[in-house]
Amino acid sequence: MQLSRDSAAAHLIRAWEPGRIRIMERWLTGNVIVGAEHIIEGWAVAATATSLTLDDLAPALALEPTIVLLGTGTERFLPDIELMAALAERSVGLEIMSTPAACRTFNVLLQEQRRVVAALFNI
Repeated sequence: MQLSRDSAAAHLIRAWEPGRIRIMERWLTGNVIVGAEHIIEGWAVAATATSLTLDDLAPALALEPTIVLLGTGTERFLPDIELMAALAERSVGLEIMSTPAACRTFNVLLQEQRRVVAALFNI
């Protein structure tokens, strides 16, 4: 599945397949955090999307986003309401969707020059 056309943005997600995503010309496997200027490969999150904690999202929050897109794999799950509240207290929005949808949304927001980070479960 092709996700976007060429753009000057550094870390557009070009494609998604189960278990991997392509950023520019590199294929990355496993869980990953993607920001406009940073990629955190091998996101060492022991939790599942349903039991995610604020500590699990610390690497994403270190990139200082205004919105975090949580890609929960091929299905959508809602994390704990306390996590959503903790992010709201930090003025960070949290959008939860499947990983393919999060990849597409990341590209749109990145091209709008929003401070977006995608935390993607992709195993």
